[in-house]
Amino acid sequence: MIPRFLLFVFSLLGVITSHSADSRPLSDTVVVDEQTERIIRGGLKYLAAHQGPSGAFEGNSDQERRHPVAMTAYTLMAFQAAGNLPGEGEFGKTVRSAMQYLLDSVQADGIIGDREDNKYMYSHGVAAIALAELYGQTKSPVIRPKLERMVNVILGSQNDDRQDFDFGGWRYRPISSDADISVTVLQVVALRGAKNAGLNVPQKILDNAVIYIKRCYEPAQGGFVYRPQDRYKGAGFARTAAAIYSLQVCGLYDDPLVKRGSQYMLSHLDDRLWFTYGNFYAAPALYMAGGEAWKKYYNYTRNFLVKNARQRGDAFYWEANLDRERGNEGPLYNTAVYTKILAMPYHYIPLYQR
Repeated sequence: MIPRFLLFVFSLLGVITSHSADSRPLSDTVVVDEQTERIIRGGLKYLAAHQGPSGAFEGNSDQERRHPVAMTAYTLMAFQAAGNLPGEGEFGKTVRSAMQYLLDSVQADGIIGDREDNKYMYSHGVAAIALAELYGQTKSPVIRPKLERMVNVILGSQNDDRQDFDFGGWRYRPISSDADISVTVLQVVALRGAKNAGLNVPQKILDNAVIYIKRCYEPAQGGFVYRPQDRYKGAGFARTAAAIYSLQVCGLYDDPLVKRGSQYMLSHLDDRLWFTYGNFYAAPALYMAGGEAWKKYYNYTRNFLVKNARQRGDAFYWEANLDRERGNEGPLYNTAVYTKILAMPYHYIPLYQR
């Protein structure tokens, strides 16, 4: 693996080394400018200021307070995207404490999150992604046994009924009888991160996930729907971003549906419905697409985020008013997602490499 300080130097030069199977070098002309770097650092300061004694990140909104596991996982990804690991980097202590909170939250059967929440596989999936990425980069022995338990929950809850439209997907709870694209993407990305880190993930699980994801494709629009039986509702930006990212982490970088879905996303960059959630997936999806697609996406999104960032001292954050839908999480969630997106040209997260 390339030393992290060299990755940072390469990011400034606009060059990355791909983690793809053929290891071809990829040229990336997208770099973080001085203004954006200041906002990234300010975003991390805002996030760090909201970490509680337990290591969890405590938001201001009711939604954020109800989902400390998910908020901590999203925030951890922002710190990782800017080069921070447990005990490493300016916010190394913050990352270590947050990691320990997630590990302490894993229950004996591998579930993480609030069982009283009927949609806890969201929190489970995003926490598994964060821990898989940390384990992949650190190989810390304290992470692996808890992560393995979490992965086993995901492996055991994939819909396995081949006669069902939802075959190959996941749903709100670890019951293998239902599915949707929003829960499926988190489990697929978590499994790929775990597989990359050396954990056992049967290939057939990912292959079956691809079957489900492709069933969500809406050919008339070139995008993806929430569930295969929802085609009449039409495609959407957030759903398409989730599907394209899922296919890419399953190795289908050059699949025709990935190309069509990428075109759909680029033609809907001004879609504010589920804006934060959608861009959490759109950013890595178009990053892996690379070239002009990534450049167009990043420049558009960076300009929008820089314009809407709010400053408090040397901290930067984003309010929850950029999303059109009701029930969005709040400034902690938004700041975590947007800071991660802005920091992606640093090339620190292995899962985002092709």
